[in-house]
Amino acid sequence: MSYYERDDRRHRDRDRDRDRDYDDRESRRRHRSSRHRSSRSHSRSYSRSRSRDRSPAYGDGVPKGPPAALSASSSPALLSNGANILPITMSMNSAQDKINRELFVGNTPPGTSEALLMQFLNGAMRRVRLCEPDASPIVACRLNQKFAFVECASVDDANKALNLTGIPFLGASLKVSRPSKYAGPFIAHQTWQQITGQPLVAGMTGDVSAEEKLSRELFVGNTTPEMTDVMIRDFLGRAMEQVGLTTMPGNPINSVRVSGKFAFVELRTAQEAANALNLNNIPYLGTCLRVGRPSKYTGPETPHGNWEDILAKFMSGELKLNNAATAASPAPVAAAPAYASHFAAAPAQRPTCVVELKHMLTQQDLENDDEFQEILEDTRDECSSFGPLKNVIIPRSGPGATKIFLEYTTPDDAAKAIAGLAGRTFDGRQVVAGYFDEMKFQNQDYSD
Repeated sequence: MSYYERDDRRHRDRDRDRDRDYDDRESRRRHRSSRHRSSRSHSRSYSRSRSRDRSPAYGDGVPKGPPAALSASSSPALLSNGANILPITMSMNSAQDKINRELFVGNTPPGTSEALLMQFLNGAMRRVRLCEPDASPIVACRLNQKFAFVECASVDDANKALNLTGIPFLGASLKVSRPSKYAGPFIAHQTWQQITGQPLVAGMTGDVSAEEKLSRELFVGNTTPEMTDVMIRDFLGRAMEQVGLTTMPGNPINSVRVSGKFAFVELRTAQEAANALNLNNIPYLGTCLRVGRPSKYTGPETPHGNWEDILAKFMSGELKLNNAATAASPAPVAAAPAYASHFAAAPAQRPTCVVELKHMLTQQDLENDDEFQEILEDTRDECSSFGPLKNVIIPRSGPGATKIFLEYTTPDDAAKAIAGLAGRTFDGRQVVAGYFDEMKFQNQDYSD
């Protein structure tokens, strides 16, 4: 082998060894890099696994499902939050109870102090036996310039204290009612004047809660354009007086607001408003009035009948007039002579199918034939609204002249006509209505 051949071989062997060393180093480098990546991947996977293990049900604070098991040692924070539910509930109940025991006192006069007002109200409740003789149901008071809030010892004490509304105090009439935050049930109550029988002193300023006023207000529907507030007040008030639906003497209706085909009447007491519901379907001026509670009324439902029921019981003597009004004034005839002429005489009369009307016509109305025929037709049209009419007789001469006789098919229809026509006014004359003897009517004997 020549020198050149040996030298070339030596160079090839050296290059081969160098390439092998390079391959070995590259292989070791790749192996180390692979081990490093595997270690980091395992570390991240282990970290995620530990993270999931730490919060299996509440990943980022939002529940993702029910935990497998809960114990005091594993979830102390969760149990601590649950334990707070009871104090929060108790706090809410306590706040509501305080509102239910609190009352608004309005119209307080200047110079009122908290101690004086509490002492006065406690004394008033003991006086009328709204509490025990030695009790003090008013336990706290917060006074403002023109009103105050008083806190009662119990909800029952607060309910009873509502009866103090209207009580005179230092020249003013206090208004006692629930505060605006109150959301409990409506509690029926009276005024100080009702439970003591003392009228409101003349010249004394007073205030009435919207709740109390609403309990005294009634809706009257089916009114006609010719009905005025004065006419409605007079008619309904007299009807209540005559059948014993009032609780004290005098017209029980304070005011009337007429609006088109309906009206609102305000009575002086809540009890008389409840009694007046029995006027429903009472005939007046050719129509039957609808009497009921207004839509804003949220108080308890009041059982009642209709006018036909009340009138039938009154006529038969079933309705006993045993309230304070009739005891004090058993015959309020002087206040309403025309209306009383029907009701006062009715129990002594035997109900018949014939109705006699007086003071509706004059002799002059009967002289002209055309005018007479028109009166006859108008009477038949209007009075048939009370029931089927068999006959209408208007004598133009003799003992029955200027009277009108209506013959109905039943005594009940005749009673409706009497109730609807008695007390009406024609040219300043008030109509007198009553039953007429059927035998005399058949014999054309129209004398009294």
